[in-house]
Amino acid sequence: MKKTFEIDGPLQLDIQLASGDIQIDTGSHERADVELIARDEASQELVDAATVALRGRELVVDVPQRRGGFGLSGLFGGHGISCRIVCPEGSSVKTRTKSADLVVNGTLAGADVATASGDAKLGDVTGDLSFKGASGDVRAGDVGGRASVNTASGDIELGRVRGPLSANSASGDVSVAGADGDAKANTASGDVSVDAVIAGEVSVNSASGDVRLGIRRGSRAYLDCSTVSGDTRSELDVSGDEPQGNGPLVHVKARTVSGDITIVRAPAPADTQEVQA
Repeated sequence: MKKTFEIDGPLQLDIQLASGDIQIDTGSHERADVELIARDEASQELVDAATVALRGRELVVDVPQRRGGFGLSGLFGGHGISCRIVCPEGSSVKTRTKSADLVVNGTLAGADVATASGDAKLGDVTGDLSFKGASGDVRAGDVGGRASVNTASGDIELGRVRGPLSANSASGDVSVAGADGDAKANTASGDVSVDAVIAGEVSVNSASGDVRLGIRRGSRAYLDCSTVSGDTRSELDVSGDEPQGNGPLVHVKARTVSGDITIVRAPAPADTQEVQA
């Protein structure tokens, strides 16, 4: 199935696809192209029954689920349905899947992803990012707004997050390039790494995972770190008093059971106006 819609700006994509894969390419387009490709006979029946419609600025792609569950054909890469969308840069996306993977090439205004076992690989998101999954991994570029990511056994990898950050994974690792504001991260056995923190409240909890936090040069840091059997190392002065100075304040609270905690100094940002030295 192929459909093309003439449009004059970014869209809100609403996609429901149980199994298969979704690819979204954004750019300077004045149209939206949607293609659904079935990989087997049963999937072709679902494609034929799918809804692909433009409702105002909302582009809806709704593929019905297979009757009686997914069966084996919904669990392996050789089966299922491929969804290909070309749309303007700055569009937002909402997806609901079970095992379908999501790949976005280009910049989104916002992303809301819910899946059971599907992975998500996104470019930059200028607004908010929300991801909820059981075993899926999530990777995204820079996030201009809030980032809320929850997965049981998946890994989390994000670029710089300018809004509040909340990341939770049981056995997966959490890796963030930068956090401009408040940040919370919780894992059971996964490691947590935030390369550069500028300001705000940073709370990290892990049982057996290691924690590594970088504090931007020019920012002041108040450290409240403890571990039961792990090691704690810091390149910053450790004191019970609030640090002196005029730079932004980072309040770090890190807790582990057997994991190590490491606090380092991150380089000053390229934009020197962000942090006063």
